[in-house]
Amino acid sequence: MVTFLSLTILLLVGAARAEDDVAAAIDARADEFAEVAHAIWEYAELGYVEERSSALLQEQLVAAGFRLERGVAGIPTAFIAEYGSGRPVVALLAEFDALPGLSQQAVAVRQPRVAEAPGHACGHHLFGTGSLAAAVTVAEWLQRTGAKGTIRLYGTPAEEGGSGKVYMVRAGLFADVDAVLNWHPSDRNTASPRTTLANKSAKFRFHGIATHAAMAPERGRSALDGVESMNYMVNMMREHLPQDSRVHYVITRGGAAPNIVPEFAEVFYYVRHPDGKILPELWDRVVKAGEGAALGTGTTMDYEVIHGNYNKLPNVALSRQVDANLRGVGGVEYTAKEQAFAEDIRTTLGRTKLALGSEAEIQPFALWDSKGSTDVGDVSWIVPTSDLGTATWVPGTASHSWQAVAAGGTGIGSKGMIVAAKVLALTAVDLFLQPELVATAKAELMERRGEDFVYAPLLGDREPPLDYRK
Repeated sequence: MVTFLSLTILLLVGAARAEDDVAAAIDARADEFAEVAHAIWEYAELGYVEERSSALLQEQLVAAGFRLERGVAGIPTAFIAEYGSGRPVVALLAEFDALPGLSQQAVAVRQPRVAEAPGHACGHHLFGTGSLAAAVTVAEWLQRTGAKGTIRLYGTPAEEGGSGKVYMVRAGLFADVDAVLNWHPSDRNTASPRTTLANKSAKFRFHGIATHAAMAPERGRSALDGVESMNYMVNMMREHLPQDSRVHYVITRGGAAPNIVPEFAEVFYYVRHPDGKILPELWDRVVKAGEGAALGTGTTMDYEVIHGNYNKLPNVALSRQVDANLRGVGGVEYTAKEQAFAEDIRTTLGRTKLALGSEAEIQPFALWDSKGSTDVGDVSWIVPTSDLGTATWVPGTASHSWQAVAAGGTGIGSKGMIVAAKVLALTAVDLFLQPELVATAKAELMERRGEDFVYAPLLGDREPPLDYRK
């Protein structure tokens, strides 16, 4: 006769054995996963054009027996891969896009691989591959044990300003998911749940009249004047924005030559706020500034919304389980060569509160606010979503920096990735074995978002901007 106590003991023994098996399986293939990550690091493809990076991940998943759906949500490089059947459905996210202009060798001085080319300054080559490693390992565990449940990996392009996941959420592709295990490269090891800023962007395009700037200036209307006038008004507006807002821009087109009154000019704006309900109010004020600038300069203006992300909704219950597994796995240990590299990188970072050596430690668990933005935010309002960061960069390194690219191309990056893969895989197994974890996480999601929540994407009904990096 199986008593409640004996059943509990069996579950605990099974979980302990699963932990050993999962960690050992990832360690056994660590070099293979590092090679995949490094290939994507070398590809360094921008959002929505990550053809080789996406194809490589898909190839690995097909070889592991996953069922694959390609080109989902109208995005050629997006995909869904799944293994197993039944509930729960546990999902992993895989990003793989690079950032423009941050090409860098895996060395401790600023040295681009290719001048002005893209680079993986946010570590998405590690992100995608680490999630792949976890998904493949969990699939092997499901096959080996006969456990019920589905492991699903979402290939999510263009996180960097392209909102790839938003289109996938809008298409209902997360509707049947029970939990999402999310991670991101970092300069530290932490599973603390975090919020992010809601974010919306657009390219504002001004149209004027070209003429000779010296011989007939009165006939011209400068599109660049429209851009500069808009920027001036928005900068004046900063004084009257909520303190935790963020507004930033770059002029992407300013004219062809000084002696030609610019017929066309363009400025690319981001607007951020912690509350997705307040963000539209700030956005409308920026648009009004653009309209006023066009009126005052005798030009016309139109704009194209490029992306829009919700603020991230933390899930403490799910993140606590991730934290427990992170503490069991532990941090990153450097070799002597990696230690020397890290010491050299540290000399380029300026002041930082995070000490060298903290890559081997786990940070305290606490809810914190991030000033960044991510399209994971939209996912987190639909499905309970965890947080995890591992030390893929030298402590003190900022994301979107050449130092992040450099470390991500070394063993430091791949070691942090393997830590993440183990933690994700172990937590997925926990969710399969302990259905109460899923129930608790779902209850927290419902409480945080409220009963009257209706999802409406901030980017509206526009199609994916597949050429936004061109």
